[in-house]
Amino acid sequence: MEIARRAILGGALAAALAGAREAVAAPPRPAMTVHKSPTCGCCVAWVDHMRKSGYPVTTVDAADLAPLKKKLGVPAELQSCHTATVDRYVIEGHVPADLVDRLLRERPPVLGLAVPGMPIGSPGMEVPGRAAERYQIVAFDREGRRLVYDTR
Repeated sequence: MEIARRAILGGALAAALAGAREAVAAPPRPAMTVHKSPTCGCCVAWVDHMRKSGYPVTTVDAADLAPLKKKLGVPAELQSCHTATVDRYVIEGHVPADLVDRLLRERPPVLGLAVPGMPIGSPGMEVPGRAAERYQIVAFDREGRRLVYDTR
């Protein structure tokens, strides 16, 4: 009986320590603010994608996002339907959460990341029965320089 009790307590302790290691390994994500149209369903789906990935998201509905995009320095050719800010970065459009994680981990000297347009298959733009389009995630800076950060 004593051996069984020790085994149960030992297993519980091991599980608790494993949970503590996971909590230490995964720091909390920084808060994100998403500016979007009040009627855009794909924006809501992208916000859900970010929340499921652990980002605390606040949404701000706006009828006209052009002034904000200009103020934040999003090039016209890279614009999409919503604009987010997280930490010191701008996230334009349907950027996958794992790439936002990478951006925040690597901290490159860029203004942000963008997925121009609204490619089918990007987070928030999934369409049942349709294959995902190939698309690029572009890093950009205030001087107008751009580079392909990743391709999906």
